[in-house]
Amino acid sequence: MTRSLPDRLRVLWETVPGFYGWIASVDHKSIGIRYLVTSFIFLLLGGLEALVMRIQLAQPGEHLLTPEQYNQLFSMHGITMIFLYALPVLSGFSNFLFPLVLGARDMAFPRLNAFSYWVYLASGLFMYASFLVGAAPDDGWFNYAPNSLRTFSPGPNMDFYALGMIFLGISTTVGAANFVVTVMRMRAPGMSIARLPILVWGTTTVSAGILFSVPAVSLAFFMLWLDRSFGTHFFDARSSGQPMLWQHLFWIFAHPWVYIIVLPAMGLVSDALPILCRRPIVGYALVVLATILTMVLGFGVWVHHMFATGLPMVASSFFSGASFIITIPSAVATFAWVATIWTGRPVFTTAFLYFAGFIVMFVIGGVSGVVTAAVPADLQLTDTYFVVAHIHYVLIGINLFGVLGAFYFWFPKLFGRLLDERLGRWNFWITFIGFNIAFLPMHLTGLMGMPRRIYTYPNDFGLGLVNMITTVGSFLLAIGILLFMINIWISLRNNTQAPDNPWGAPTLEWVTSSPPPPYNFALIPAVASRHPLWEEQLHAGVSHSVLDRGFVLDHGKEALATTILDAEPDVILKMPEDTPWPFILTLAMSAGFTAMLIQSWWGTGMAGLAILVCLGFWLWPKRSMVQIASADHG
Repeated sequence: MTRSLPDRLRVLWETVPGFYGWIASVDHKSIGIRYLVTSFIFLLLGGLEALVMRIQLAQPGEHLLTPEQYNQLFSMHGITMIFLYALPVLSGFSNFLFPLVLGARDMAFPRLNAFSYWVYLASGLFMYASFLVGAAPDDGWFNYAPNSLRTFSPGPNMDFYALGMIFLGISTTVGAANFVVTVMRMRAPGMSIARLPILVWGTTTVSAGILFSVPAVSLAFFMLWLDRSFGTHFFDARSSGQPMLWQHLFWIFAHPWVYIIVLPAMGLVSDALPILCRRPIVGYALVVLATILTMVLGFGVWVHHMFATGLPMVASSFFSGASFIITIPSAVATFAWVATIWTGRPVFTTAFLYFAGFIVMFVIGGVSGVVTAAVPADLQLTDTYFVVAHIHYVLIGINLFGVLGAFYFWFPKLFGRLLDERLGRWNFWITFIGFNIAFLPMHLTGLMGMPRRIYTYPNDFGLGLVNMITTVGSFLLAIGILLFMINIWISLRNNTQAPDNPWGAPTLEWVTSSPPPPYNFALIPAVASRHPLWEEQLHAGVSHSVLDRGFVLDHGKEALATTILDAEPDVILKMPEDTPWPFILTLAMSAGFTAMLIQSWWGTGMAGLAILVCLGFWLWPKRSMVQIASADHG
């Protein structure tokens, strides 16, 4: 009996069940969900750390934590939220959605995709293992030298951070390269550059930014590790080193990182919000241009984190001007979202509420950031809680609200279930109110003179009431996140299957079933617009996209590669099978970083040899990976 095409493709693409399948899978959908679950666990850990700190700061003279414990908590809170949650959760959505919205069967490098996840998980566990030995990083997430040198931090605390960030940087870099190549070569026929969904533009733009920014901070952490382990003097001023070099290398990375953890969230909102408003986004080209310009300009404003370091005022003025200019692309995107709502017919779902809340947070976070772009204001506000308020509006207000809205919107595609709307509204309003009660008063706290990184304060500072309000808001925000988790649990237990396209969306991921099959598309579709599923409504009943016929590609595990600009069919790729070698390679690398941490050079050498062996098995050629497209595959 001849199998149907979907059955043949399922045999070719489906991951085998069991433990082996779990560690060997290279399916982008499984990897995307793993990113989402893991990053959300790190969000919960970072949130618990924040709640303990808020109890400590709720009233004057509290001594729940010692100064050293507080330093470790606020350092790991920042590291967790900024590096282990904010980008990985967006990578989860991008991993899951990229091939689907592009009309592809997988990412360009599936094994590299699996490797990026395993390294991310291992690096996070590596840094959190510091708690087991009572030596968590304790110099803040920006880790200024010389405070982080062996003289002032003799324990292994900062070694965990330095090596962990180098380890994490490997994951981030290979993942970014994978996204860039995927969008360049794995698009459906007809999906030209001008027809890309904005979420693709957001992730691709930040992926390019990662390839330029992460090497700077990896170099900085490697130099710090050399200073601490071998007595070099890159940052030791007593031996002609330059502590300011650390700040330059770190902020050349860290300020673009702010946009790296924001632009993909903006892309998710820019694609989902118009669907809930029943119209295409206003100013598509302008929003795309604003996305790219924001990333480009982000590399030219890092010095506004260093206005108080005594740099020449002429240099500071140039970076101050650039910091003001970068608000223009953000304003363009904001006006596009508002105009889309104003001219559309919004459907007030929970996802829409989160996207609307995202816009409010975006404006507040942006305005407070503009304040610190002015040198005189920044000199007064540096190292106060005003800056803490600003970064939380950017990180939680923009990132988290966009992410939660995306969860409500794409949850049917992820799991084939709809999240409960009634519980979702309670979830939104408690989260929204709790967030603003927690972080809006921090602006006032900063203006009152409360310094950041302070573990307690005397009663006569007059800060007790405002800090208590902030603490109450923090716990209210935590209740909102708890309701979100309860909603997910209830919805996953619900046996009611969601429709394949519950929102009436126009993009290719909604052509597939919910959740999608292992092969994504039985026939590779061809598109003729940015809204292939809306073409009949937008173009007077005429549809030019071809969604029900195209390349079959069932002679093995195959995918179609297209040309860079116009997405014309180019070659057929033989995609790699599932393999455990990315996982095994990660274990070998974990052993290597652990050996470097304890300064076991024999162990480091053995781990390096194991890494080379793993790479050899991973890359050992088994068959030709590329063959020219031919008519018999049509």
